Amino acid sequence: MSDAKPQIVFIHGMFVTNKCWANWLPYFESKGYQCFAPAWPYKDEAPENLRKKHPDMLGEGHVHLLDIVAHYEKFINSLPSPPILIGHSMGALVVQLLLNKGLGSRGVVIDSAPPLGVLSTEFSLFKANWPVLNPFINKYKPALWTEKQFQYAFADHITGDELNLAFQDIVPQGKLVARDSLTSAAKINFKAKTKPLLFIAGEKDKIIPASLNKTNFNKYKNAPSKTEFRRFPNRRHNLIMDKGWEEIAASIYEWINHLQDNSN
Repeated sequence: MSDAKPQIVFIHGMFVTNKCWANWLPYFESKGYQCFAPAWPYKDEAPENLRKKHPDMLGEGHVHLLDIVAHYEKFINSLPSPPILIGHSMGALVVQLLLNKGLGSRGVVIDSAPPLGVLSTEFSLFKANWPVLNPFINKYKPALWTEKQFQYAFADHITGDELNLAFQDIVPQGKLVARDSLTSAAKINFKAKTKPLLFIAGEKDKIIPASLNKTNFNKYKNAPSKTEFRRFPNRRHNLIMDKGWEEIAASIYEWINHLQDNSN
């Protein structure tokens, strides 16, 4: 019997780097997991360095959603066994796409960007995503949120120095990844899901409303494997970096261990 530690691959979303998982890796490592948080292509640098490069980031501006998926697929295939996949925002959509390809042992999607065909009419979703979806601006030029835009989309409950500190982790973001999520690149065969999947939603998330996550969850109702939905009250989109992130991590840890103790 192998005594190798179970592995977790964390996948970040747009406008941030893998630094967003800084607290999560030691948390799960203390629970006996081997953890990895590979950065997206062109984002394997400190946020301050990436901000200094803006707007001269030609590589970042040409990255597509399927480039991100392929990037993580290669990493996952380099591991000795299928890892647990945990993603946030657009990284959570990447988790869904990877599971759809048969990769990973199970998945956790936190405030997941929606796959193709999962829709919402909530105004906040369009307002928060407009900097990358606006069809009247250069689609190859990365966008960099203002502090006000960041506050609206990620953290409308903080102000002053706390807001300024959180904003320092925001980086330029290519527009093609978000635009690709509205195309067949983000298509999921919901009925074919064979791996357990947990949805985490923040009740007051503006950029990915909880109702949209619930609609996404409901699409898997005919899948053969376990799917669960958990909504956390008073949580915004930055819940993985916000105060009280431990509550989210503990809930995920409990879910993972419950699966390990029970057959799927």
